[in-house]
Amino acid sequence: MMDYIWAFVIGGLFCVIAQVLIDRTMLTPARILVSYVVAGVILTAIGLYEPLVDFAGSGATVPLTGFGYALACGVKESVAREGLYGVLKGGLSATSAGICAAMTFGLIASLIFKGKPK
Repeated sequence: MMDYIWAFVIGGLFCVIAQVLIDRTMLTPARILVSYVVAGVILTAIGLYEPLVDFAGSGATVPLTGFGYALACGVKESVAREGLYGVLKGGLSATSAGICAAMTFGLIASLIFKGKPK
């Protein structure tokens, strides 16, 4: 039961931080999302994100920082297997299912709903 609670708390903390950044800064949501992915890559590269994933599980892997974590892990594994070529291939291989799902659901949503220009 505590695993679920910690996943909720850590995932919620990521959401709270993003909301505070939206409310208190001039950053756009798109820039915050990109910052989360980059933060996930950087924290994985310096070894700080793996312990958070071990502790919080889905609370750390589902937010966009988790996407950055998956990119970094994919590159790390691919470079170990294939050398420099793995830098180009590893991130996409590790995150291809998530990218495909996002594109598919985005297409479905665009067919169902009508967009409105701002």
